[in-house]
Amino acid sequence: MTTIPDITIIGGGIIGLLTARELTMAGARVSILEKNAIGRESSWAGGGILLPIYPWRQPSAISELVRHSLDIYPTLATELRESTGIDPEWSPCGLFISRNPDIEQAIDWCERYSIDYRTEQTPSLDNLNCDPLNPLWLPYIAHARNPRLLKSARRDAENRNVELIEHCDVQNVTVKNGRIVSLTTDRGKRPVGHLTVCAGAWTKTLFERYFSEFAAPEIQPVKGQMLLYDAPPDLLPGMILENDHYLIPRLDGKILVGSSVEHCGFDKSTSEATYRRLKSFAEHLCPALKTMPIITHWAGLRPGTEHGVPFIFRHPNLDNLSVNAGHFRNGLVMAPASARLMADLILGETPITDPEPYRLFAPH
Repeated sequence: MTTIPDITIIGGGIIGLLTARELTMAGARVSILEKNAIGRESSWAGGGILLPIYPWRQPSAISELVRHSLDIYPTLATELRESTGIDPEWSPCGLFISRNPDIEQAIDWCERYSIDYRTEQTPSLDNLNCDPLNPLWLPYIAHARNPRLLKSARRDAENRNVELIEHCDVQNVTVKNGRIVSLTTDRGKRPVGHLTVCAGAWTKTLFERYFSEFAAPEIQPVKGQMLLYDAPPDLLPGMILENDHYLIPRLDGKILVGSSVEHCGFDKSTSEATYRRLKSFAEHLCPALKTMPIITHWAGLRPGTEHGVPFIFRHPNLDNLSVNAGHFRNGLVMAPASARLMADLILGETPITDPEPYRLFAPH
C-alpha cells in the first residue's frame, strides 16, 4: 500500500462489513483484515431472524440497537440488492411465537418499541403440531438469508473500494505513546491510522495476545448447531418460535432449524446428539418434514457476553483503537445500528443511540 488506510478493521463478518460501509459513506479509506474467509464465521452460520429471541427477556441495551436496525434494514436490503445484484433475501414474512407465559411483558415490549403484534389473529397453523399458550404473531418481522446478505455486503464493500485481505493472520501489534502504530501480519507489516476490532468470538483472545496490559472485552465463544431441510415453498406461514427452537422458511422453501447453545470453547464440530434433537423438534412441530431430506448440518461460534450486550466503544487507554464485537445471537439484527454507532464514535458524530451501555466497563 502507498497510503495508510484511515481505518483498519480486523474481522470480516457482518459487523466488520457494515462498519466499513458506514465509514466509507463518510469518506474514510478502509481496509478489512480477515484471518479466514470474509463472512464465513458466525455471520454466515446463524439463522437470520431479525429480532432477538424473546427480546422482552433481554436488556434494554439490546432492544435499543434492534429498534434502530429494524428501521434501517428495509432500505439497506434494497440498496445492497440494487447496487450489487445480489439479493440478501430480506423477507418480512412474520414471526409466530407459540408459547408466551410472560405475554404481558411481551405486549408491553411490542408497544414500547412500536412492533406490530396480534394476540387473537394468528397465521394458519394447518401444517403445525403445536399447543399454543398465549400465542403472539408479529406479522412484519423479517429474516435475511445470511450467506446472501454476506455476499452482497462483501460486493458492496468492493464497490466502495474497501481493501479486503483474507487469510491474513495478525502476528504482532506495535504500540507507541498510547497509539497503535502498525500491525505485523503473515502478509507483511501494515501501518495503522485507526484500528477497529470486529473479531467476534476471537476478540478477547486477540486482546489477551496483543493488548495484555489492558482489560479485555469479556467475550466467549458459544457454539450453535443448525439443520436445513429441502422443502417446497409456502409450507410454513412464517417463522415459528416454540420454546428455545425455531423454524425459518427461506424464499425458495428450504427450512432452517435452530439452534443449540453450547459453551465448549473454540470447537465448531457438529454432534449426532444435537442433530437428533433438532430433527426431533422440527418433525414434531411440522410433521410434513418427516418426508423431506435434510440437506446439511453445521455449527458456528457466536461471540457471547454474559447478558448478550455487545461491546461498542473507543478504547479508554489507546487513542486509535475501537471495538465492535460481542453480539451473541443477535449479530445480524443489531449489525446496522451497531455499525452506525461505531462509525459515529470514531468520527465524532452525534451517536445514533446512547453509547454508555456498550462501553468497555459497562455491564454486558
